[in-house]
Amino acid sequence: MKAFTTLTGVAAPLPMANVDTDKIIAARFLKTIKRSGLGKNLFADMRYKADGSENPDFVLNQEPYRQAEILIAYENFGCGSSREHAPWALLDFGIRCVIAPDFADIFHGNSFKNGILPIKLPREICEKLMEDAKMGSNARISIDLERQVVVRPNGEEIPFEVDPFRRHCLLNGLDDIGQTLQHAPSIDDYEAKRRAAAPWLFA
Repeated sequence: MKAFTTLTGVAAPLPMANVDTDKIIAARFLKTIKRSGLGKNLFADMRYKADGSENPDFVLNQEPYRQAEILIAYENFGCGSSREHAPWALLDFGIRCVIAPDFADIFHGNSFKNGILPIKLPREICEKLMEDAKMGSNARISIDLERQVVVRPNGEEIPFEVDPFRRHCLLNGLDDIGQTLQHAPSIDDYEAKRRAAAPWLFA
């Protein structure tokens, strides 16, 4: 998993509450277990018209938001059915951070496990960041996970809180497998002793 330390980029404003996982990645796109290739289907029902052409009114079809790395939304982001494809689709599009007043619990946890930083900030702060984001590429927003601050284009620093363990994992690029591999020497030592004590189990 790619580590998350600092990020400065274009933020896309999505002034919507209750953005559920079916809006993020519709059920018809869940036929794959691959993490790549889902970005083109992110927000498909809002991004594309019935004939498959782009909806020019949707923010991610507009410049500079096609290159957005930060998404700003309102309450209850990621609600609905549990699907890890939702953070996969965001990440494959290029989104590394989502800022909202709150998140659905399962989506919140899945985001950390896949290298996306979900930041909870009050609604009034999200509205300010939304206005910043509407200024496009001239108003980039910075995220510093080490210092736990969001830096607005005007230089104002907004503190946020992250669970210390999840922060550690993101800073060091550790998913569940990476955390396990940190204990590889102990695992190897146990297996060697087990093999010596009960060789018939390994025949």
